Amino acid sequence: MPERVADVRLPTPYADFQLRVYLATDGKEHLVLRLGDLAGPPPLVRVHSECLTGDALFSLRCDCGFQLEHALQRIASEKRGALLYLRQEGRGIGLANKIRAYALQDRGADTVEANAHLGFGSDLRDYGHAVNILKDLGVTRLRLMTNNPHKIEALEKGGIQIAERVPIECGRNPHNDAYLTTKADKLGHLLQLPADDGHS
Repeated sequence: MPERVADVRLPTPYADFQLRVYLATDGKEHLVLRLGDLAGPPPLVRVHSECLTGDALFSLRCDCGFQLEHALQRIASEKRGALLYLRQEGRGIGLANKIRAYALQDRGADTVEANAHLGFGSDLRDYGHAVNILKDLGVTRLRLMTNNPHKIEALEKGGIQIAERVPIECGRNPHNDAYLTTKADKLGHLLQLPADDGHS
């Protein structure tokens, strides 16, 4: 179980969240933004993996920053829920390798091919810390904001019941259209693709 190290009120443009920091045994610091009482009916939860370029630098190459903002807005509108922010940049390959993968994508590779060229799997993220943090929060049944069926499977294997999958599709643009299509085609993400791209 990651260790709780700090709790503080965090005012944001969307709501006043309660921020908690967990320190994992590998030295990574994971965050939780909570709002309202999480007991009772399944709360709305987003398990979000770190994306510095999208979350902090407003990159249009992915949909991560858009998803982060949308999730916080959605939780705030319901006045109840949590966002887990996991420090596993670049689907687990780290920031420098993600940027190296971007360079390969600029030369024609898709995101899966770029990772393979660098010697990595398509998605190396581990949701074990998310399972433990959710249990520490007293949340074992939730409504999960995700398009990723592998995330659902990982949480369920850890004993978390997914009462509902809440789609989180936002931020598609000309810079990330091919990236999102690859996520759907090669990674199985549950995305609605534009009607004119040949997909049904």
